[in-house]
Amino acid sequence: MEDAGVDLADANVAVFYYTFSDTYISSVRTALDGALDGLGVKYQDFDANSNQTTQNEQIDTALQTGANVLVVNIVTSGSVDASQQIVDKASAAGVPVIFFNRAVETDEEEGQVLGSYDKCAFVGTDAPEAGHMQGKMIGEYLVENFDAVDLNGDGKISYAMFMGQLGNVEAIYRTQYGVEDANAVLTAAGKPELEYFDASNADKYQVDQDGNWSATAANNYMTTNLSQYNEDNGNMIELVICNNDGMAEGAISALNDKGYNLGTADCTTIPVFGVDATDAAKQLIADGKMTGTIKQDAEGMAACIADLVKNAGSGQDVMANTDSYNISANVANKIYIPYAMYTGE
Repeated sequence: MEDAGVDLADANVAVFYYTFSDTYISSVRTALDGALDGLGVKYQDFDANSNQTTQNEQIDTALQTGANVLVVNIVTSGSVDASQQIVDKASAAGVPVIFFNRAVETDEEEGQVLGSYDKCAFVGTDAPEAGHMQGKMIGEYLVENFDAVDLNGDGKISYAMFMGQLGNVEAIYRTQYGVEDANAVLTAAGKPELEYFDASNADKYQVDQDGNWSATAANNYMTTNLSQYNEDNGNMIELVICNNDGMAEGAISALNDKGYNLGTADCTTIPVFGVDATDAAKQLIADGKMTGTIKQDAEGMAACIADLVKNAGSGQDVMANTDSYNISANVANKIYIPYAMYTGE
């Protein structure tokens, strides 16, 4: 239902997604389409297919054809240069721009882009929070199940880490804190820290080279890993940490192919953790094939974006009536949607 007293008749919203193929972004898109339908506004969705040049061209086209509210899931996450270009386009046209999900600046540059234009805002997450939550979840699970997880009985847990995208703020913090915080829980309980499965890999992660956080990338890596690191060789990967649920799905598929994580009582299950709480991940957890994930609230993010669109499309300040949201203490037009642990319970 369109809000009484809020005139959105002239609103023309253009929504730019970094890629339609990302599972979590797809869930945001579904929820946001529904929310915008509920507002009764005219809108169009654009797929940049992971190409910043494409997205910039789409924004130019949308502005030329009458868009007066921009909603942007930027391709080049954390790049001030990329995000400032978009803000400059919006500012030149006098059009509000609402960024979401993917960071527009690094922590060191926080507020630089968002503070450069009074008609912009950001809706996302407090990037370190997911990593901290995931690490705590992993550590607590391992303390309770250490001997069962330690398949070769060497007193240590061997792990693999799948990183979504180099340079992405979310990926950086998830990769860091997913391990650091798990180690803090383990050592506090008198257990040794996690040990990366491949001693020759100084990075201690495997990254999706296409930057798509994809199931395919994780599946390919895990399949190759298991050819050398397995129970027969006494060096099986005993824990899998993933920056998102899509990569967790890919890792689980590779494990399934080797007879693991089938969800049956007689089958060995390697604990796999992700982030997002997608429907597919929830089903894998329910089926006993995945251990846990961190919920990234697609519906909550979409609802918040829709509130800002309502403000922008009716001529109000973009951040009007947002007191109920978790707003950054450092940047007044930056809203955080909280994460939550999910283990299916």
